Amino acid sequence: MTGVEELLLSRIRDVADYPEPGVMFKDITPLLADPAAFTALTDAFAQIAERTGATKIVGLEARGFILGAPVAVRAGLGFIPVRKAGKLPGATLSQAYDLEYGSAEIEVHAEDLTAGDRVLIVDDVLATGGTAEASIQLIHRAGAEVAGVAVLMELGFLDGRPRLDAALRGAPVEALLTI
Repeated sequence: MTGVEELLLSRIRDVADYPEPGVMFKDITPLLADPAAFTALTDAFAQIAERTGATKIVGLEARGFILGAPVAVRAGLGFIPVRKAGKLPGATLSQAYDLEYGSAEIEVHAEDLTAGDRVLIVDDVLATGGTAEASIQLIHRAGAEVAGVAVLMELGFLDGRPRLDAALRGAPVEALLTI
């Protein structure tokens, strides 16, 4: 484990039985409150953006906004929020997807992504992969290319990564921590 990985992991708090009994929630707010840890995370994601040749950063609602926006600033790239349905004004593209307990829909402004864009998707957690897969499909429908997916932590026991393989078309999934 690298020093950055140790720093990040040391700032993630486990919260038992949240949001329901039997779930061990990974709380990143202590990491965000620590300037050294937040800077290390932002730098690591900015390096991934550079390595993948990204031209824009997409952040998934809501923690992906918190993580992705400073990455875009650090890397000198534009930031595009992918929001829950009904939260964006104007013309949007939407993508529905299934969750373990129902379904959801995400949207992006139609004009924010173009055919020349290479998009790095940033989020806090890769769990089952449903939201990430929907965002990949949404980016492709907008005519842009996915440069990769970058997450703070991957919950490996939930097997979300294989779900993304076909949609990614060879682009990488990079997790700073695997739990």
